[in-house]
Amino acid sequence: MISVQYLSKQYSDQVIFDNVSFNLSPRERIGLVGRNGHGKTTLFRMLTGQEQYDDGIISVPKNYRIGYLSQHINFTRPTVLEEGCCGLPDDQKADDWKVKRVLSGLGFSDNDFDRDPAEFSGGYQIRLNLTKVLVSNPNLLLLDEPTNYLDIVSIRWLTNFLNSWRNEIIIISHDRGFMDSVATHIMGIHRHKIKKIAGNTQDYYDQISTEEEVHEKRRLNDEKKRRQVEQFINSFRAKARHASRVQSRIKTLEKQEVLKKLEKITTISFSFNAAPFPAKCIQEAQDITFSYNGKHSPLIDHLSFSVGSNDKICIIGKNGKGKTTLLKLLAGILSPMEGKIRNHPQAKIGYYEQANTANLNDTLSVEEEIASSISNIDRKRVRDICGAMMFSGDSALKKIEVLSGGEKCRTLLGKLLVMPTNLLLLDEPTHHLDMQSCEAMMDAIENFDGAVLMVTHNEHILHRVANKLIVFHHDRVFPFYGTYSQFLDQIGWDDQEGVTIKKPSSKQQEKTEKKINMKDKRKVRAGFIARRSKSLTPYIQKIKEIEKTIEKLEQQLHTDTQSLIKASHEQDGVVISNLSKSLKQIRSHIDTLYKKLEYTSEKYEQNKLAFQEEEHSLK
Repeated sequence: MISVQYLSKQYSDQVIFDNVSFNLSPRERIGLVGRNGHGKTTLFRMLTGQEQYDDGIISVPKNYRIGYLSQHINFTRPTVLEEGCCGLPDDQKADDWKVKRVLSGLGFSDNDFDRDPAEFSGGYQIRLNLTKVLVSNPNLLLLDEPTNYLDIVSIRWLTNFLNSWRNEIIIISHDRGFMDSVATHIMGIHRHKIKKIAGNTQDYYDQISTEEEVHEKRRLNDEKKRRQVEQFINSFRAKARHASRVQSRIKTLEKQEVLKKLEKITTISFSFNAAPFPAKCIQEAQDITFSYNGKHSPLIDHLSFSVGSNDKICIIGKNGKGKTTLLKLLAGILSPMEGKIRNHPQAKIGYYEQANTANLNDTLSVEEEIASSISNIDRKRVRDICGAMMFSGDSALKKIEVLSGGEKCRTLLGKLLVMPTNLLLLDEPTHHLDMQSCEAMMDAIENFDGAVLMVTHNEHILHRVANKLIVFHHDRVFPFYGTYSQFLDQIGWDDQEGVTIKKPSSKQQEKTEKKINMKDKRKVRAGFIARRSKSLTPYIQKIKEIEKTIEKLEQQLHTDTQSLIKASHEQDGVVISNLSKSLKQIRSHIDTLYKKLEYTSEKYEQNKLAFQEEEHSLK
């Protein structure tokens, strides 16, 4: 067990920790939360001895080993597998199957095992670092944003791996769904203090909110009582017969604790600038195909879908399959080899790419860079956006060249907020945001009166935002007309895909063959479900639209009927004539809609029955 007592730390005038204490008990998995810059990584560095604290005690048991995921790259072996084996404890150096299992789970293929680590991207090099930490089997795992460079399948694998971990874990992550899936406790850094509770992130934030609400009510009540006592003292101070009571009140005031008003904590809060849009469909991809350098296997092969004016579509799948490429095609940065992408003439597209910070002008200030997005913009509007992106006051005057990676991404986001748009293309927009800012982003997307296509690996966001999906899965890409929960129920991910490497046994070949058969079956079923969804969803949507229109017309029919009765009592001939014509038209329209509803429902049931028979034959 690790014990931290009375810990304090500050940099110059910035207080990080003020006399904080907590214990880490056996087998606890702790999610460490707090806003960016509030000390999460600093705490990790102090636990590992990489950074000193000003005061307090950190007590670690003898021979207690701490494994820390480092973002620093320093590889010494010629192959990925050999480098991964460097993390194995001394008595397990021959157990390379453990390394293969983790490498596979984190997205490396069998062919990658013999490649030079230097050949891989920075994201995959961080995955290799993560592998070395996981196979080292420490007493305590410290994982700082372990999902940053992982795709959705690898995140799900890591979640399962950590849930079976037999020792202690502390995780920093902006991915709320991942953290809640793993953590047994949440520990938050808030107002220079640390609070630890059993439960999930919602439990923690609810408790913090309740405590601060109680604090403020108590503070206001105490202030009211203090004013009453002060008024009594001032009124009777000069009267001798009340001297003892006055002195008693003065002593009471001196002893009474004065509760301070809680300082407002700056966080991102914003909304996108929605441009009006008159039509139902804002963008359409028609049979598009694309590959780089004319490769025989295209990243995107004959993909078709349409984007409704208020759709919230998430693009999901493994890394390197073409998700960002698809966004660039939709943004017009790339052109399809085959097919067409049609935009409505009044479409106004805003594109956010987190890796695009190189296009910022280093010589400009944050304010100037944001203002450059649109001509003749009011300075107050620019300053308001700077404040929303946490560049308030003089911070808005900071030059781009001195900003951190996260600050540059917030600047890019600020540039997007300035522009009036009705179609947002967002490539992992929450990557550099803390948990509270991620929530603000989801609020802004949900409330945006326009369409959104977003690449994300965050399942919490997928569950909350997506009403449709574009899925890269099993070397194909297809639209899924439903929510993420429906996708998991109907298709789902192969959570064990690429994770079949286990300790060698005599039954390994039999298991491998069984897995291959199951994989083929899943591919067939995935294709079937995609076809069924594409065929039936338009009928379901049409039925809902007709029913909604009928409901509105029947309400109008009731309102006009009441108005006609009133006009009859008042003998208003003109109104009676107009309402009679209106009622006749409404009834005729309703009759026509009921016929359409009957026809559409019948077609839906026929298609549904056909798919049910096909599904039965697949079992």
